[in-house]
Amino acid sequence: MTIRERLERLEREQLSPYATLSAESRGRQRAIEPDPVRTAFQRDRDRIIHLCRAFRRLAHKTQVFIAPREDHLRTRLSHTLEVSQIARTISKALRLNEDLTEAISLGHDVGHTPFGHAGEWALDEAYRRWDPQAAFAHAEHSVRVLTCLEREGRGLNLTYETIEGVAAHSKGAADTGDSLAPPEPVTLEAMVVRLSDRIAYLNHDLDDCLRSGLLQPGELPASCPQVLGERHSDRVGTMVEDVIARSDGKAELSMSARITSAMDDLKDFLFQRIYLGPPILPAREQVHGIINRLFDLYMTHDEAFEGDIGSTPGFPEMRARQVCDYIAGMSDRFARDRYVEHFLPSGYPQF
Repeated sequence: MTIRERLERLEREQLSPYATLSAESRGRQRAIEPDPVRTAFQRDRDRIIHLCRAFRRLAHKTQVFIAPREDHLRTRLSHTLEVSQIARTISKALRLNEDLTEAISLGHDVGHTPFGHAGEWALDEAYRRWDPQAAFAHAEHSVRVLTCLEREGRGLNLTYETIEGVAAHSKGAADTGDSLAPPEPVTLEAMVVRLSDRIAYLNHDLDDCLRSGLLQPGELPASCPQVLGERHSDRVGTMVEDVIARSDGKAELSMSARITSAMDDLKDFLFQRIYLGPPILPAREQVHGIINRLFDLYMTHDEAFEGDIGSTPGFPEMRARQVCDYIAGMSDRFARDRYVEHFLPSGYPQF
């Protein structure tokens, strides 16, 4: 018996009846020989960490603050690691497949644009201008990165369970209760990541806003300190423990009405005051200008591209797809440098 087979046997013996077993994975788009040591979901996790260049670029992509001067503010990579930690804690407590949970967590945001959600909204708008039938959403693009773009177009050949979990993670501004019921059935591990993503960003975005002085503790909704807790660790613990207590031994995730209501109060507050609010409006407008001008440039000037991205005469929608992929893969720094290179006079100080 190989080590992998021993691990698969332990999963059958120890995991919840609602967990996804590695040995019962539906497989991959391209079949591969089983590994003697690692399960199928462990291999997914390792491929994302070791082979995925888009994963590494998350270290230089915005979470909320665009071009922050504070070294301790979160990036898209630190967000991903916090999601993974929270999701693994919940999965372990519920006896779900921790390896599948980790693989989904690590891959869920690899398709995110530069400049956070401001960049995502700007890229969606620019893409639609050149192809009215198209749209950009980071969850769908994460799947595209993992299946089509990485490794020179071969993709990482991950299991169907990991890919489906990545596709299902996005919730937008939906209330927490609604996000617990995705439109299509997915694994419980995928649902854990979906919920952990919200738990992570609500808490670390609030922490960053308090650290930076954009918000003061007295401005928060009353339910935040009263129900969730006064400190960052208290709030994370309250949410995580509520999920575990309400979901243990069940075939679905759930949370108490009291906690979900307080989470939604905090979510609505952050959307109004921060994500769509005045503090970062100037930066959002600058991002809009950078993304739109770069998109138009790459649609009309072949020589502006770096690498093997050529023209497709007579098929502007194909060209727009290539340009969208190119810009979505940029880090914040790379996008700013390309803007300076193409649109500002030579020698102009970088910003």
